Amino acid sequence: MASAGITAAAAVAVRAAASSQVFVDDPGQPVLTDDDVHHLSRVLRLRDGEEVIAADGQGHWARTIWRGTAALEPATHNTGVGGDGAVQEEARTEPALTVAFAPVKGERPEWVVQKLTELGIDRIVPLRSERSVVRWEGARGEASVEKLRRVAREAAAQCRRVWLPEVGDTVDFADLRALGGPGEVVLAQLSGDRPTLAQRVVAVGPEGGWSTDELASDLPTVGFGLSVLRAETAASPLLGAPPTAAHYEARWA
Repeated sequence: MASAGITAAAAVAVRAAASSQVFVDDPGQPVLTDDDVHHLSRVLRLRDGEEVIAADGQGHWARTIWRGTAALEPATHNTGVGGDGAVQEEARTEPALTVAFAPVKGERPEWVVQKLTELGIDRIVPLRSERSVVRWEGARGEASVEKLRRVAREAAAQCRRVWLPEVGDTVDFADLRALGGPGEVVLAQLSGDRPTLAQRVVAVGPEGGWSTDELASDLPTVGFGLSVLRAETAASPLLGAPPTAAHYEARWA
């Protein structure tokens, strides 16, 4: 019997080999949006018979065939995982990891969300801190978060994730500890200790760093090397490492 790791690797390989991936409500009966149809037919220019992965963002996915008529049909005669067209189910990776970050100017918040999604982070939360230059509030803040959710969805499809990351509403520093349990929430700081497996929520400050009052809170600080990182780079502390429990511990601890 194949191990869970081998099965998961085989499933990822199958999804990676497909021409594209889309998110739908029901992978067993996929209904495409107009945007998906445009992307598959006009942007990617898929040919009739090419394979597309249909996923619901909650761990369920199926292999389908693009028929060039804005429709997907089950891929029933393929080999490998899901080759019969049946809906597959994939467990969420544990432990669940959260990164909260203070948005910076320009398009860099989108870059942060894109990379964290590619790395497999489970929850991404914009953060307002004392020294934040960018302040997402009101209608503008809501629109900015919705844009990040679209970025996460597109990145998840591109990297063949079948679990969509949660992109939360913007939170204030005072509410940061509510994102995790006791001992789980930490602040990224150059002088901080090495992270441990128990610390599953990492907060990254703005360009000017944490204020004196924020550093005086009882939240622990953790460091990711001896370099002073740009704000958007520091928000990707797992760069190059899949967020499995064993790898998390080996990489951070």
